[in-house]
Amino acid sequence: MAEARTSRWYFGGLASCGAACCTHPLDLLKVHLQTQQEVKLRMTGMALQVVRTDGFLALYNGLSASLCRQMTYSLTRFAIYETMRDYMTKDSQGPLPFYSKVLLGGISGLTGGFVGTPADLVNVRFVCASPPAKSRQAFAQITPRLCSTLSLEGLKKLFSGATMASSRGALVTVGQLSCYDQAKQLVLSTGYLSDNIFTHFLSSFIAGGCATFLCQPLDVLKTRLMNSKGEYQVRPGCMLQGWGLVPAGVRLVPHTVLTFMFLEQLRKHFGIKVAT
Repeated sequence: MAEARTSRWYFGGLASCGAACCTHPLDLLKVHLQTQQEVKLRMTGMALQVVRTDGFLALYNGLSASLCRQMTYSLTRFAIYETMRDYMTKDSQGPLPFYSKVLLGGISGLTGGFVGTPADLVNVRFVCASPPAKSRQAFAQITPRLCSTLSLEGLKKLFSGATMASSRGALVTVGQLSCYDQAKQLVLSTGYLSDNIFTHFLSSFIAGGCATFLCQPLDVLKTRLMNSKGEYQVRPGCMLQGWGLVPAGVRLVPHTVLTFMFLEQLRKHFGIKVAT
């Protein structure tokens, strides 16, 4: 019998952390761009300003909070999606239809977005902290930061933007996980490519583009609401402000590609063996 491997439930979180370590500077610049009330700087200008003002290491402000977010938000959505997908296809003769993948991705993303909201809020606050030195804190400082927000602004503030984060999580999960599965299935069905690293790259690149297009408007609103203390109000038409598809794509596409490249390698070398 041929031997296949499936992911362990926590592989998605680990893969997302690996990708976050590589793309965190892009994520930091994206947050800075999205929290501008008026568009004054583009991505290159913002990067030069951060480095010139605070030094190169300032591009890694809040990395510990970003990893905490990946180990809550991404771990949850990957665990739910892959566990349920594998369970649903265990006795079937083929892969799930695309609409089932979309539904499963939406449910997984909604759950992951809600679970990861407190860590996401801390991540945004770390990135936007002033002076920047306050945001370069060790991983152990995340819990005090959460407690500080809880004591000063209440439990409700820890879940500020939870509706937006959950909605965004659903869209990005559909764009990433559902579209990755479908793109990989279509690429393999052509017969020209095997299940190799190039197939993983191509499928994840397509998924990253889909995720960027789907989630960017909500991503802008989520970031602004989490960083505000009441001064930012959602207005009609504000979803059209600062869409920034190019900066968002520059960050999300590489993150998606790296996440699935890491995930496939984890599955290949450390996954659960399944006889087929």
